[in-house]
Amino acid sequence: MSMSLPASGPAVVAHGKGDLRIEEIPLAAPATDEAIVEIAYGGICGSDLHYWLHGAAGESILKEPMVLGHEIVGVVVQPASDGTGPALGTPIAVHPASPAPGDVRYPEDRPNLSPGCTYLGSAARYPHTDGAFRRYANLPSRMLRPLPANLDLRTAALVEPASVAWHAVSRAGDVKGKTALVIGSGPIGALVIAALKRAGAARIVAVDMHDKPLEIARAVGADEALKGDDAMAIAGVDADVVVESSGSHFGLASAFKGATRGGKVVMVGLLPSGPQPVLISLAITRELELLGSFRFNDEIDEVITALADGSLYVDPVVTHEFGLAQGVEAFEVAKNSAQSGKVLLNFRQ
Repeated sequence: MSMSLPASGPAVVAHGKGDLRIEEIPLAAPATDEAIVEIAYGGICGSDLHYWLHGAAGESILKEPMVLGHEIVGVVVQPASDGTGPALGTPIAVHPASPAPGDVRYPEDRPNLSPGCTYLGSAARYPHTDGAFRRYANLPSRMLRPLPANLDLRTAALVEPASVAWHAVSRAGDVKGKTALVIGSGPIGALVIAALKRAGAARIVAVDMHDKPLEIARAVGADEALKGDDAMAIAGVDADVVVESSGSHFGLASAFKGATRGGKVVMVGLLPSGPQPVLISLAITRELELLGSFRFNDEIDEVITALADGSLYVDPVVTHEFGLAQGVEAFEVAKNSAQSGKVLLNFRQ
């Protein structure tokens, strides 16, 4: 089955440091296992901002222009010709990872750790993997997750980052009845709080340097909110579980200080590459369990269910919405973490 689609369409393309453009790019013919998806919404992620602001995200350096975007939802307008994946008209969320085993050892039940894994909108490999901040995108059918009829596309735009948060909380094990501390209350931190709330944490304390993120944190379930420079209050939390989502060594130090003896610290905020100063002596003497958390696996299916049944409450996390033509302005707003939470691009405007 096919439909008449334009030969090209607008997309958000990072050309290099400080060079973000909304430009027309061709729509290639899809591979047999690819569906054509009409993109409805895309959420701007920290990695998207890094490619724009720095020409790199961590050690993934832009070597050629790349379409950004991996937090995307839309509707199938042409199913994969090999018969796989959702049917015509199905609203979908996207799992943006393509695991690639390679010859490096990793746990088979954790494909997020596969050494050759690629991600939509990532410059980790060359040629780069284009993202899907565009009107129409060819996407492998295996990436597509059908959405329940009662889950609107705007809410579903948070499926991907909520899955990152859900995975981070799951790394801590059972949090029911426990005290949880979240360092950094940007979009991922706020979604971690929502996931902790759903998982039954008894007390959730949010930390951030700015008022707006703390306001959002309270709205999604934080019981208390602390400023990031209030070292005494953070140390007094005595948390069973700490989730570090600020991505700074200052945040990691706060995480260690705020953790109870024998507690767990989940590190989901990606610190800059290279050596980092760390209060490691405190982790040793308190026998803290340090747990890395990277992307997610099949948690995306649980997240979709939880968003659809209302048990995962995320509405306050989205603070702004822009049409594609205002894409550069949207990125400017998204980089100001003191004023914005999750910023969405509406590709239908």
